[in-house]
Amino acid sequence: MASATFLVQANTALSNTHISLSVAQTQALRSQLKTQRGILNANNINQLCAQLNVTNDALLQGLVPLASEFAVAPVSNFHVGAIVKALDESGEVNFYFGANAEFNRQALSLVVHAEQSAINNAWLNGAKKILKIAISDAPCGYCRQFMNELADAREFDILLPEQQFKLADLLPHSFGPTDLGNQYSLFNPAPQARSFNNTEVEQQLAAYALAAYVPYSKNYSAVKITTFNNGDFYGSYAENAAYSPSLSPLQSALSQLFLAGLSFDQHTVKGITLLETAGHENQAGVAQAVLASFVNLPPLELISAPLSE
Repeated sequence: MASATFLVQANTALSNTHISLSVAQTQALRSQLKTQRGILNANNINQLCAQLNVTNDALLQGLVPLASEFAVAPVSNFHVGAIVKALDESGEVNFYFGANAEFNRQALSLVVHAEQSAINNAWLNGAKKILKIAISDAPCGYCRQFMNELADAREFDILLPEQQFKLADLLPHSFGPTDLGNQYSLFNPAPQARSFNNTEVEQQLAAYALAAYVPYSKNYSAVKITTFNNGDFYGSYAENAAYSPSLSPLQSALSQLFLAGLSFDQHTVKGITLLETAGHENQAGVAQAVLASFVNLPPLELISAPLSE
């Protein structure tokens, strides 16, 4: 079974060339990140910058090792962390954490990369414009392609421990949405005015499905993971012009669960629901494959509902 436990390094302090925290400060920050599901808001960031006497970007890069602690990597044992610096709907700067997630005995293509996790975290939680992404290691080609689907792909900075790039530096002669005749992009989706013709579909789940970025398959879909004691976690389907780097709704929701420091097991999870658009379904097989890495989980509830015209 895939391990999915947030690794709390109880007796260690976070110290690097950018920031230095005591053991107590590091423990408090770890706890805060779990409670806030991998997000530091503008007030959190300003307080930390003042407390540590560092710049916003120094804090961003300094916290990347903490992001990597959320990684679930039973196959590679290689923990990658990423943090997106983005503007919310109020124009405030927030940090959105992410880490890689892998699944035992399943195709390696099902993994969630740290960059995907951080971008997904920002996207699901209302970020409007990505300014920078700080990563613990150089992004692989898969992640570069995933980032190329973003509305701000040509603008934001990619910060590595010792280097800084624009995406065009790492992905020259790229293939993206416009090559498939798609004028929209992740963080700049097509206007959505339709609804599901099924009154039994939970309103929140339907909202996440309708917010999915699905210009290629048209399968507006989302997943809800219900826990016994920690609320609900949602994920939306995010497609990519190269198809393979698309992020499934279950992967999207699981990444959010892991960023809250929770284990994906029968003691935590009460129910799992996948909502898809009737006539465009393509996510049940992927979801079942991921779930096969785990034991004693509740069965996946499948809902297929038509969209109004």
